[in-house]
Amino acid sequence: MAVIGPDFLALQVRDLDRSAVFYESRLGLRRLPASPPGAVVFDTKPVPFAVREPLPGTDLEAATPRPGVGVSLWLLVDDAQAVHDQLAAAGVPIASAPADGPFGRMFTFVDPDGYALTIHDGT
Repeated sequence: MAVIGPDFLALQVRDLDRSAVFYESRLGLRRLPASPPGAVVFDTKPVPFAVREPLPGTDLEAATPRPGVGVSLWLLVDDAQAVHDQLAAAGVPIASAPADGPFGRMFTFVDPDGYALTIHDGT
């Protein structure tokens, strides 16, 4: 028996509809036709990405200083600078400015729940 690797990623969010609309409208993600109750799963490759209602016993309001501290979630795009410019123009908080690194152009933004996600273009 061996672990193969990550197969599904989900963020627990305070307001499922708000978060789903954020990821659709700001990042262009598309919902899969079917999702489990309390979740919205997006058509991402190679691993599905979702937002979901908090699991029982999860208090996102108590997350200090923000949910997901210690976890680094990166999303691959075709053009990181263009995505940055769109998010910044929409008033989405940018945690780190675009810079070139070993995984291409990259920057970090903060979603409506306070999760910090890094965008990179792999070039």
